[in-house]
Amino acid sequence: MERFAKVLVLTLLTVAPVAAQNKKEKQMEKREFSPWKWQDELSYVQAVEVKNVQSTLYVSGQAAVHSDGTSSNADMRTQLGLALQNLEKVISEAGYDPKNIVRLTIYSTSSKEFIENCFDIFRDFVAKHGMKQALTLLQVVALNETLNVELEATVVK
Repeated sequence: MERFAKVLVLTLLTVAPVAAQNKKEKQMEKREFSPWKWQDELSYVQAVEVKNVQSTLYVSGQAAVHSDGTSSNADMRTQLGLALQNLEKVISEAGYDPKNIVRLTIYSTSSKEFIENCFDIFRDFVAKHGMKQALTLLQVVALNETLNVELEATVVK
């Protein structure tokens, strides 16, 4: 029995570091797919594959809501800036990084206004974080209270 215990301990001492090393080597991998180039101008990719994910964060719609819970009644451009700040705050406080947003949905009360008056703010946010995410822009009839833009995200690490 004592000999068996010694062999078991020796085996564990040999196998455990190898197993830990193999586990450590499996880091998250992201690959983007875009069979065309036109979406590059719009700051997104057609698809994102993620492997070896440690965890996933599903972020509820973040809008231009102030820290006291009141909704902004500013224009869409100003609201987008605050919504992006709120998105960053939620992601960071959860221990994730905005660069690992793999899916982003934008809800807007006017797609035309978003594209014409706000797209540069969105593009700067994507560039700032080096993001490569799948993206959908949806025009909706209305959002809560005075809000006119909301962002929903999936983030991985």
